[in-house]
This record gives sequence, C-alpha cells and structure tokens, in this order.
Amino acid sequence: MRLRKQALGTRNLVGARVEAARKSEGMKQKELLAQLQVQGIDMNASGLSKLEGQIRYVTDYELVALAKIFNVSVDWLLGLGEHSEK
Repeated sequence: MRLRKQALGTRNLVGARVEAARKSEGMKQKELLAQLQVQGIDMNASGLSKLEGQIRYVTDYELVALAKIFNVSVDWLLGLGEHSEK
C-alpha cells in the first residue's frame, strides 16, 4: 500500500469517505474503477486517486454512482449523515 505523497486538497468533501468506504470493504482502486465503469462513469486511476485525495472535483453523476456502489446515501458521502443505507 502506497502512502499519499500530497496533503489532502480542498476540492471535494467526499474523497475521504470514498477512500474509507473502499478500504472498509477491502476493495482496491482497480476494483472500484471497474464498478464505476459498470455505472457508466469513465474514470482512470489517476482521477480516482485525485478524487480520494480531494484534489479534483466530483461530478453529480460520479457522486450518485459512488453512493450506489457503496450502498450509502449521497448525504453520507458529503459528510452530512452519520449512517449509511446498509
């Protein structure tokens, strides 16, 4: 597992939650990218890394797809809710 080289950015609120959800499910970035593809989201490894590092913006389509993949609410991803929909 590689450590983050850059400090967390300020371009999204969901990056830390996405990374935490992915890791809690034992999912690799490559697996998440494949699931995003199934949801119609075309993202590369660099884009996902930047999303998790809060360095890039997240589109509304990506936000909805991530909520579906992790079975959580969009509010939870945004840090507005404490509980997932699981």
